[in-house]
Amino acid sequence: MMFLHAHPDDESSKGAGTMARYAKEGYRVSVLTFTDGGQGEILNPAMADEPDVLENLVEVRKGELAEALRLLGVTDHFDIGFPDSGYVKDFDGDGSVLTDDCFYNVPMADVLERVVPIIRRTRPQVLVTYDERGGYPHPDHIRTHTATMAAWRAAADPSFMPEAGPAWRASKVYYQMTFTYRRLTMLQAECEVRGIESPFREWIDGWDTSRAERITTSIDVSEYVGLRGQALRAHRTQVDPTGNWFKVPDDLVAEIYPWEDFRLAHSEVATDKPEDDLFAGLSVTRP
Repeated sequence: MMFLHAHPDDESSKGAGTMARYAKEGYRVSVLTFTDGGQGEILNPAMADEPDVLENLVEVRKGELAEALRLLGVTDHFDIGFPDSGYVKDFDGDGSVLTDDCFYNVPMADVLERVVPIIRRTRPQVLVTYDERGGYPHPDHIRTHTATMAAWRAAADPSFMPEAGPAWRASKVYYQMTFTYRRLTMLQAECEVRGIESPFREWIDGWDTSRAERITTSIDVSEYVGLRGQALRAHRTQVDPTGNWFKVPDDLVAEIYPWEDFRLAHSEVATDKPEDDLFAGLSVTRP
């Protein structure tokens, strides 16, 4: 299976437990990172004023990503390295507010030239990426969705880049459903019972409950919740170790919401839903 992400650190905040579980069980798990993360804001107060970090952020983030993947047991990584587009508040899809060479504005033909050969070479049965909104409207997350879907289709077209190897069509495509209303409300309720300060209240109050979440698949990652946190902390520039990400104890999360959620967007095989396995319906040799 292949997880396609926008930036270094996204693999640790979205589906990290799932990757760790499948890797531990012996499956081949690949991660593809589209951008270099060079526009990331330094959120760790202890590193905010370090000149070496500011001047070499791309290389620093490469090192952080390597450590996170090591912790998760993922050895198959593809660093595409397009320039980070940067976050734009209330981004409406207008690429003219971004630099010409950033990932959001890179011609799709250039993206496919880089990604299609990787898909054909690794031949993943499952692709995991973001939904049409990018999970949230960051230019690179939106572009990750469109790029992944275009690459999935192009890799299956034998007339496209025949020199890149035999055509390959992944049988299933999933969208990450990391921050769901169900997850947040269940964790919030338990925090209130235990008298624990929760980071979710304001988030829940502002939630648009009219938008259906359509969760189809939930993977039990209870054994990997702590490891997921370690991987995220490895991205030292991108998280405040005393911040909201880490206020809720791992044991509470593992007990109350031990799942990572996904939406099955496309499938070549019929499956019963809800699923508890990203390989559901596929003929795979269990390790």
